[in-house]
Amino acid sequence: MELRGVEELMDLLHACRGTPEHGGGPVGPVDLHQHALQTAALLRRSRPADKELQVAGLVHVIGRLLVPGAPARHARVAADAVRHLLGERVARLVHDSPYATDLDPHMDADTLALRQADEAGRVPGFDAGVLEDWRTLLELVAQQRSRLGAVD
Repeated sequence: MELRGVEELMDLLHACRGTPEHGGGPVGPVDLHQHALQTAALLRRSRPADKELQVAGLVHVIGRLLVPGAPARHARVAADAVRHLLGERVARLVHDSPYATDLDPHMDADTLALRQADEAGRVPGFDAGVLEDWRTLLELVAQQRSRLGAVD
């Protein structure tokens, strides 16, 4: 599946509400919607100038909705879904983040930052704002991608 626009992506992220975030940490599980918001909010705090990294943190969960029950395919499906809309860098970050570990000497700093935010973004009661707060940034990243005229 290839997402055709920001509205379609927003709908998919809204659909994450109530979907369990498997692999929740010791503090307890949050749903995919909250996990996505928390991951993005943590990246906004740690890397405020890196809009694509923040967006990757927000959208990295969508593979779980697109191919439920197929954890080995979640990252690839999510990356493929956002590549055309949000660009190659966002897609690469989404694809690589689940496989990164702190011990991997080949992992770049961006992937490490996303992986750390992913691990930390599982706290019940953490106020990460609302999805609508991210619409403008999603549109900005999509517009930049469109202006670049990148060829797939």
